Amino acid sequence: MNLSQLSQNLNIIARSVGAFIRKEGDNFDRSKVEMKGFNDLVSYVDKQAEQQLVEELRKLLPEAGFITEEGTDTTKGDRFNWVIDPLDGTTNFTHGMPIYCVSVGLLDGDEVVAGVVYDPNRDECFSAYKGGGAFCNDKPIKVSDAPALKDALIITGFPYYDFGLTQQYLQVLGAFMSRSHGIRRLGSAALDLVYVACGRGEGFFEYNLNPWDVAGGTIIVQEAGGRLSKFLEDGDYVFGREIVASNGNVHAEMQETIREFWKKGME
Repeated sequence: MNLSQLSQNLNIIARSVGAFIRKEGDNFDRSKVEMKGFNDLVSYVDKQAEQQLVEELRKLLPEAGFITEEGTDTTKGDRFNWVIDPLDGTTNFTHGMPIYCVSVGLLDGDEVVAGVVYDPNRDECFSAYKGGGAFCNDKPIKVSDAPALKDALIITGFPYYDFGLTQQYLQVLGAFMSRSHGIRRLGSAALDLVYVACGRGEGFFEYNLNPWDVAGGTIIVQEAGGRLSKFLEDGDYVFGREIVASNGNVHAEMQETIREFWKKGME
């Protein structure tokens, strides 16, 4: 497989679907929002965007299966599988907040080998493939060189349906507030990851995540020179429901900060 050519085609597909989402967002009727679960929103835009992605990605790599947020296609490939979030940041989208994106990752077995995250509001297309570097609108990107947590801007996400560890999470947030330049919460894990990849933030952490939230962004962080792990140790951060992403320099300090409170909460 030519990952370079595949990545270029993937970017075109993501841009096309992103343009559809932004157009629909201009006159979106919030009464059309459905509830998949508590605080778990979905709209016809999510569903139609996913259908468009599946249709085009099937043409791009016919042998690949799909892991999709909205369940448009659940076919599993023997080797390759697309992991799709057609609209990461649905809550933002439905409220008219222009912070959302299209996110797609390609799994080769258990490894993400290509990914794209497209922000239609800023017209920024972040992409990477294994061994090929990371890019935003075809220009190379890399993580920041901030040396320590005290020099870092940290990005996170807040629980929106499982609040069992809220107190522990608030303690972690408090520690990061006092040890870094500050904390940001954008509402899109995929954008959080690529913002670390291009140096807009030095670290990102969140739990209760799904594979489609992170698959596209993880390869971009990796190819931009960053580091990825679970909260307390290395492991499967794509399917493991939690992730720490960083510029590498602040990673150990981030894990140590989380460990102070998270381990107590998990016991």
